[in-house]
Amino acid sequence: MMIQWNGPKTSIAEKARGLALTRSLQDQERGGRAQIGVVDDEAKATDLMQIMEAVLGCRVGNLHSTTPTKSINQLQKPSVRLYHVYEKGKDLVVQELATCPLTQDLLQKEDCYILDQGGFKIYVWQGCMSSLQEKKASFSRALGFIQAKGYPSYTNVEVVNDGTESAAFKQLFQSWSGEQGKNKNPRGIGKLLQVKLDVGKLHSQPELAAQLRMVDDSSGEVEVWCIQDLRRQPVDPKHRGQLCAGSCYLVLYTYRNMGHIQYLLYLWQGLQASAQEIKALSSNAEELDLLYHGALVHEHVTMGSEPPHFLAIFQGQLVVFQGSTAHSGKEQLTSATRLFHMRGTDNHNTWTEEVPARASSLNSSDIFLLVTASFCYLWFGKGCSGDQREMARTVVTVISKENKEIVLEGQEPPHFWEALGGRAPYPSNKRLPVDMSGFQPRLFECSSQTGHLVLTEVVFFSQEDLDKYDVMLLDTWQEIFLWLGEAASQQKQEVVAWGQEYLRTHPAGRSLATPIVLVKQGHEPPTFTGWFLTWDPYKWTNNQSYEEVVEGSLGAVSAISEITAEINNFQMSRWPVSGRAGPLAQQALKGSEDSSENELELGPKADCGGASTSRSTSTSTSTSTSTSTSSYPSSPRCLSNGGLPREQLMHQAAEDLPEGVDPAHKEFYLSDSDFQDIFGKSKEEFYSMAKWRQQQQKKQLGFF
Repeated sequence: MMIQWNGPKTSIAEKARGLALTRSLQDQERGGRAQIGVVDDEAKATDLMQIMEAVLGCRVGNLHSTTPTKSINQLQKPSVRLYHVYEKGKDLVVQELATCPLTQDLLQKEDCYILDQGGFKIYVWQGCMSSLQEKKASFSRALGFIQAKGYPSYTNVEVVNDGTESAAFKQLFQSWSGEQGKNKNPRGIGKLLQVKLDVGKLHSQPELAAQLRMVDDSSGEVEVWCIQDLRRQPVDPKHRGQLCAGSCYLVLYTYRNMGHIQYLLYLWQGLQASAQEIKALSSNAEELDLLYHGALVHEHVTMGSEPPHFLAIFQGQLVVFQGSTAHSGKEQLTSATRLFHMRGTDNHNTWTEEVPARASSLNSSDIFLLVTASFCYLWFGKGCSGDQREMARTVVTVISKENKEIVLEGQEPPHFWEALGGRAPYPSNKRLPVDMSGFQPRLFECSSQTGHLVLTEVVFFSQEDLDKYDVMLLDTWQEIFLWLGEAASQQKQEVVAWGQEYLRTHPAGRSLATPIVLVKQGHEPPTFTGWFLTWDPYKWTNNQSYEEVVEGSLGAVSAISEITAEINNFQMSRWPVSGRAGPLAQQALKGSEDSSENELELGPKADCGGASTSRSTSTSTSTSTSTSTSSYPSSPRCLSNGGLPREQLMHQAAEDLPEGVDPAHKEFYLSDSDFQDIFGKSKEEFYSMAKWRQQQQKKQLGFF
């Protein structure tokens, strides 16, 4: 029999997880033969409570109130301090080095460092070339931090060796790279920076889709709405790639994945958009989601931090204008001088943004388009590539139909600088792509019991860790995925706010413009599923509710009634062998010091009264005398005067024992004095020993 007891304040998610564990134990450890019972309400589950009380004893006092699990739950600590531990002469110095945000180059392999995560956790980083004294001292100093700073006694101290840093440690830094980041990848994908790959493999290889952040090859259908007067207005397909920094947009992308139609809704927010427009963006997205029966995956995108797929769906024609004007050619911006920054090498990564028309906006690595009332210059920086130039010649037609004059950096005519207000310094160094391969994805279970976001990390995560009652946060560093179970009680706005709070309070000082993707159970895109080692798209096809699972898992009523009857007549001679005696079994072992009436209960049926006593004292006698269904014979009457003589028990075969004596527990029928004399200890001491020790001693003394 397996009984799951649910506290009265237990959430549905906790009940469901508990039942999943119970069923797993039933299948793996009980061969599927054990009966399962669930206690949701003690008053309605009297049979199950009777079994629990017989085994565990009667509850003393009231149920304890819920206490938070301090050692597991993580309330994000944005305060991070790095301390340098090094030798100075004969002395060891601990010096504060930096606070949030931290950079990897602060860690030198010749020394040791202590990283204090606001009292939540303390890391000791040991450089591969640091001395043994520094390593020992840094750890002892880290332990001293707990007391010196008044941190809780359960504060964890973790030693991190150079080159074997955990994902949790790396994410405390703004960026992370190194040999381990260059040659190892948690999902088996190598560097993907500036590499042209076959995007047709994205659906068959979701891990590739996750790394590239591309749900498909951008060949699906695109619809665009602009938020005007707090309502969404459709954008003419001819101008759907022309956005304004002062507005907000809904971009709906429809594609096929494994034969199924899926939807991705981008909520694009301009940097100059008002708070009212941003709020209207979310409300209009909800209305659109209702039209598609909740099948839309929402991705919140901030101008300047667009994911690769967002750029790809516009086929290189994405242009972001300043201001907030309507989307018709007549109403485009008519400023006398405009400067456009063009970046990208192909149709999948090219985008153009209007920037302030001054010389300091230029960059030698890119291409710029300068448009005035009388001329139009296409400026090529010295560091731009041939692919960039080809794409620029294609994109300029979207901005201006006028003839363009190509100008190379260093050969600008006077009119060019006059239009920009004169010469001024601008960046000329080659802009290198940021390597994010050093970061590993991390999965957290989210809750907000204390009014703040509380995270519980799931290590070595898999699809099995996604429960329909939960909200899970998957941090891939470049994006934040929020997975919403179909039975979760949280609203979408609340969940998105959790993602924003996670970024705001992150110890590494994360960008608040990091895209946040809201994924609903059953509608996971390949950019999400690819972060899991395996993914079963049909796992939740026939997903049952907790109540349905309970109903299908419960044992038959007749079987539970039979077990209850056996409990009522259970023989206490079982308990000493199993070593699981409850408080009532311990009372039965008191022996001859009790009255003769109670001494009768020292035999195999002693717990019959015990089970009933835990329910009601008034029924103990009547129940204890009911032995008709006992699996053992009644106790011998000679126990009433202290027990059986040792000669009748020692070295006796089963057929030679007195009537009613259990051959497996002959020693139990000795009087307390004989037991103490023969075994050299009391019955209580003997039965508290390990079972194998009991058996060994019984063999030696002739009671086996």
